[in-house]
Amino acid sequence: MAKHKSSAILPTSISQKIYFLRSQRVMLSTDLAKLYGVEVRALVQAVQRNVERFPSDFLFQLSEEEHKHLKSQTVISSWGGARRAPYAFTEQGVAMLSSILRSKRAVEVNIAIMRTFVRLREMLATNQKLRRKIEDMEKRYNAKFQVIFATIESMLEDEAVPKPGIGFHAPVDKPKSRDS
Repeated sequence: MAKHKSSAILPTSISQKIYFLRSQRVMLSTDLAKLYGVEVRALVQAVQRNVERFPSDFLFQLSEEEHKHLKSQTVISSWGGARRAPYAFTEQGVAMLSSILRSKRAVEVNIAIMRTFVRLREMLATNQKLRRKIEDMEKRYNAKFQVIFATIESMLEDEAVPKPGIGFHAPVDKPKSRDS
């Protein structure tokens, strides 16, 4: 008998649900509820029953302004006209969710989310290293390129000034007019 597999949890679908709010990478309660396969209110209730596990650096509720801005960025509201702004879970908050949501699906989702956060950090570190290397190269070669650009500029300016011809030029006889 074939076992029923749960739907695959794709890292790309998770990374698209990570937002940058208040200088932190966060996931919204609405998106997490979909990933976990639970209703948003059930997720929020579980968090509220364990509120001591979620300090403000793990979880915060979006302000109305943040909520409006996020809805305008995504064009179509994924919240279905929710009465309250969603909660935002930092990476640590998502990790803490694993201690209160214990279903097999929750474990799979949390593992995938943690891997996605790690991959994002690695990508950011790689980009920062690359940026530093480019900046170092710019500093090293900037003076050399300034000399090259100055030379090119002076060459272009020299082309604008007409230069006398080189070599012997025979005088050109003008045709005599008949009136003379």
